Amino acid sequence: QVQLVESGGGLVQAGGSLKLSCAASGSIFSINVMGWYRQAPGKQRELVATIRSGGITNYADSVKGRFAISRDNAKNTVYLQMNSLKPEDTGVYYCQVYVRRNAITTIQEAYWGQGTQVTVSS
Repeated sequence: QVQLVESGGGLVQAGGSLKLSCAASGSIFSINVMGWYRQAPGKQRELVATIRSGGITNYADSVKGRFAISRDNAKNTVYLQMNSLKPEDTGVYYCQVYVRRNAITTIQEAYWGQGTQVTVSS
């Protein structure tokens, strides 16, 4: 099994910053894609940013230039630095990782974190 532990959410005023962390542990051989998604009340979960094992990143247009995703492969951890936060960034933020669990399989299994609340006040 693989466990994901998220941290770093909270309440912040518009224009402020937060940094989210998500640490993966358990039966892990390698992790390819790591990412962050968010879900606002009454809305569908949406992609925020992803980062591949080689460092290639992808961002939603709404966060480009304000958010930065990074990872520490030695710690199996992904981060999301969020700057210039806006009220519309409010929601529950979830991390997702694609894990290869051993050297034999080529299958990558997707796992989700439990979510962390981010609230941006105006």
